Amino acid sequence: MKNKKRIIVAITGASGSIYAHNLLKKLLSQSDDIDEIALIVSETGEQVWQYELEEDFPESNLIKRYKNLSYFAPTASGSAGYDAMVVIPCTAGTLGRIANGTSTDLISRSADVILKERKTLILTLRESPFNLIHIENMQKVTLAGGIIFPASPSFYSKPKDINALIDTVTDRILDLLGFANTGFRWGENSK
Repeated sequence: MKNKKRIIVAITGASGSIYAHNLLKKLLSQSDDIDEIALIVSETGEQVWQYELEEDFPESNLIKRYKNLSYFAPTASGSAGYDAMVVIPCTAGTLGRIANGTSTDLISRSADVILKERKTLILTLRESPFNLIHIENMQKVTLAGGIIFPASPSFYSKPKDINALIDTVTDRILDLLGFANTGFRWGENSK
């Protein structure tokens, strides 16, 4: 029997809720391979989601929503056994808290747990330009084992619309999480 993955998806207040929406949709389509999607949304993340997307968060039996200020959620402990975490979009403030081990909420505590357990942590930054503090914090997270994944869409797949452009980011994240996907592959789909 195949082990199903337990994934944490955290949404912070950076612009780019469309990335989180797209990733959640793609993760839900992998239901044969997923046991749980733990969803944590910051207060500002919720406000930005409503402003940018004007819709509710997706609902599914796979999604378990946890309050960002609750440390009683299972994601706050390594014994809960989550496989990976994606912060999408990730603010520079969240990056800073994670990089410096300052767990002021469930998102930063969960990321700290993922790092200490040597699991996959992906921070999808939505910030530009970067200042030196951002760069130093990215270095700290990278040295601790995390993956810095700026939301930088690619164009070599010749995306026809914004959804196809967003796919160029989220398909790469699926790859990093170890999920199969049918996204563009350089060399396979290129002329």
